[in-house]
Amino acid sequence: MKKIFTLTLLLFTVVLTAQETEETTEEKSFTISGSVDAYYQTYLSAPDDAGASFGTAFADQTGFAIGMGNIIASYESGKVGAVLDLVTGPRGAGATFSNDIVDGIVNQAYAYWNVSESTTLTMGRFNTFLGYEVIAPAANFNYSTSYLFSSGPFSHVGLKADFALSEDFSLMLAVMNPWDTNNTSFTGEYSFGAQLGYSGQYLNLYYDSGNNGGLGFEVDYTGGFDLSDSFFLGINAAYNDNDGSGFYGAALYPQLATSDDFSIGLRGEYFALHGDDDGVDYPSVLGLTLTGSYSVDSNLIIKPEFRLDSLTDADGGIYGNVIDNDGEAASSLSAFTVAAIYSF
Repeated sequence: MKKIFTLTLLLFTVVLTAQETEETTEEKSFTISGSVDAYYQTYLSAPDDAGASFGTAFADQTGFAIGMGNIIASYESGKVGAVLDLVTGPRGAGATFSNDIVDGIVNQAYAYWNVSESTTLTMGRFNTFLGYEVIAPAANFNYSTSYLFSSGPFSHVGLKADFALSEDFSLMLAVMNPWDTNNTSFTGEYSFGAQLGYSGQYLNLYYDSGNNGGLGFEVDYTGGFDLSDSFFLGINAAYNDNDGSGFYGAALYPQLATSDDFSIGLRGEYFALHGDDDGVDYPSVLGLTLTGSYSVDSNLIIKPEFRLDSLTDADGGIYGNVIDNDGEAASSLSAFTVAAIYSF
């Protein structure tokens, strides 16, 4: 009987050890993901060789061009993990403020600790929490980007804490280097961020001193609503102030899914600069971007896009150089773009 009990206990111990080993193995995970995109763009209201630009980030070349390629490596073991996101190409260089468009560039690099089921600490370089749009085109409905997205920070280097307060409420608090500082804070200054979320709606706050090219203060709302099973309305609004000057604007993103493979969406955006100077007519822009999204399969998306931006009420201009097809100065710019985006 003693031998049988000993053998039974030994077998039970082996089973428990195997289960613990299996559970430990299941808790560790390593994944690779990313995307590649390219596009063709031609201006409809200006010659392609006129050097015209919408004044927003990325997708500013004519003819055939590449956007970016990125590879995201993620590793998690138990309660801790790390993410390394490398990008290359003009879009990646623009997002990281680098002149090198060939070699790999660090877009994100951070480690995190799930302190509890409701609290996560993250330290390193991570993409911004401000705004409706993001750097990677695979996660945006429109291929070109908005003025609100282009005017805010792209990424931060610092420490943030995410709290799941309930099933509906979330809170994020962060201390970071100043606006878009890729490495260290040479001036001894820091920025602060906060995000309060409720059921997919987010109120974002950001502050730095505004010195040395800083952003100053910005309040930003990002959210959206499913108005039906096939119709979604996204919303973004922001106000920025940096020692009496800055920008403000709002954008609506209605999107309609006409089938399982095709959706069509419009970005309607109003964006303006402001300041304390009396008598200055600050420029504003009304931008309309109509985008189609066709899924060839789960990985490849084709996006045809028409964009028309009109500059109003301006002594100067947001555009560097805008002319019409007759070579005359113009206050609007239109373009047709078709992009291919592959995600893996």
